[in-house]
Amino acid sequence: MQAIWDAVAMIPAGRVCTYGEVARMTGLPGRARQTGYALRVLPSDMQLPWHRVVGAGGRVVFPKSSANYREQSRRLRAEGVRVTNGRVEPSALLQI
Repeated sequence: MQAIWDAVAMIPAGRVCTYGEVARMTGLPGRARQTGYALRVLPSDMQLPWHRVVGAGGRVVFPKSSANYREQSRRLRAEGVRVTNGRVEPSALLQI
């Protein structure tokens, strides 16, 4: 999990990566769900930019009515990432 957390920490402000891309960055291709799990069990005192990780195609994966959806969208917008209908602008996607 530490490798996943390290990869997420390297995503610059104003950019996003998909769960799958983070998995590939850490040598775990095809394990996007493992990235999701690592973020779900993230210690609360760890200051990690979890909001910069999105689903395939730049989709915010939380339900639109959830507090997590609103929080992720708010944080991304604060960094200058446009979020429209639950998707980030394609130019924000970082591919490594």
